[in-house]
Amino acid sequence: MPDSKAPFGPKSLVALSIVIVILAAIVWRVMTDDAELSGHIASGNGRIEATEVDIATRIPGRLQSFFVAEGDLIEKGHPVAKMDTDELEARLAAAKANLMQAQESKRLAKAVVTQRESEQRLARAELARFESLMEKGHVSREQFDQAQTKAETAAAALQAARVQVASASAGIEAAQASIRGIETTIDDSHLESPVGGRVLYRLAEPGEVLAAGGKVATVLDVTDVYMTIFLPTSQAGKVRVGSEARIILDALPDYVIPAEVSFVAAEAQFTPKSVETRSEREKLMFRIRIRIDADLLNAYRDRVKTGVPGVAYVLLDESQGWPVHLQVTLPND
Repeated sequence: MPDSKAPFGPKSLVALSIVIVILAAIVWRVMTDDAELSGHIASGNGRIEATEVDIATRIPGRLQSFFVAEGDLIEKGHPVAKMDTDELEARLAAAKANLMQAQESKRLAKAVVTQRESEQRLARAELARFESLMEKGHVSREQFDQAQTKAETAAAALQAARVQVASASAGIEAAQASIRGIETTIDDSHLESPVGGRVLYRLAEPGEVLAAGGKVATVLDVTDVYMTIFLPTSQAGKVRVGSEARIILDALPDYVIPAEVSFVAAEAQFTPKSVETRSEREKLMFRIRIRIDADLLNAYRDRVKTGVPGVAYVLLDESQGWPVHLQVTLPND
């Protein structure tokens, strides 16, 4: 009678053999890949990051309304929120009234200039006649002096009228500048997203009074996505901005995402604590940023998520190309 307490039966041995074969295949694959990468491809762990853009108010005021919710995917220029503009609208109406007043003042000043020009012509004509009559002895010197004074007074009055025209013109320009300033402030009260992306946070709610620079929302720019890795000097020295790269995310191990190096640190640094092994943390490494192409991100913009861990690979020797398992593979839909 077989011992029922035997640790392994025939079926168990077969199952164990299958497990060993699978593990051996995995180890062989990993070792093969590592050997294939050892010479001309560098790799490092990282997480997907994206540029976060804060949308803030330029002027203090009360937040009147909000047009987006957290998680919304919006385009560049999409309305995000609106500040209360009642006071600004009142100031704009007053500035427009001042402009009309300045325009009327200019028209009146021009009319006065026309009148003063006519008076000056008359005064000059009279002065010319008195000068001729005085030479003939028909008028006295006193009468001539009076005519001369009248002509000079007319000239001064004309000059004063022209100054009034210039002053009215300056008033018009000041009123127009005031209107432009208020209109610009009203436009700034309509807060729009400067980038296309996903609304990450709503940082205020309608009714709140915000100071100048008060943040209203944070938008994740889904067209500026990258992964930061750290490489030792021996590898970082072969990396240049524009070098080809690949990213494989832990959440999508079947897909290989094309990318390129967009930044190489000029100075070495200690790697951050997020790096797993102590030996790596103790080394001086160079920070490398791997950026995914914006056109590709636009095609998959609804799938972009930050914080996803993965591995980035950098091609050190472009003459050798990428191995089979790092050829670009993207989702079909």
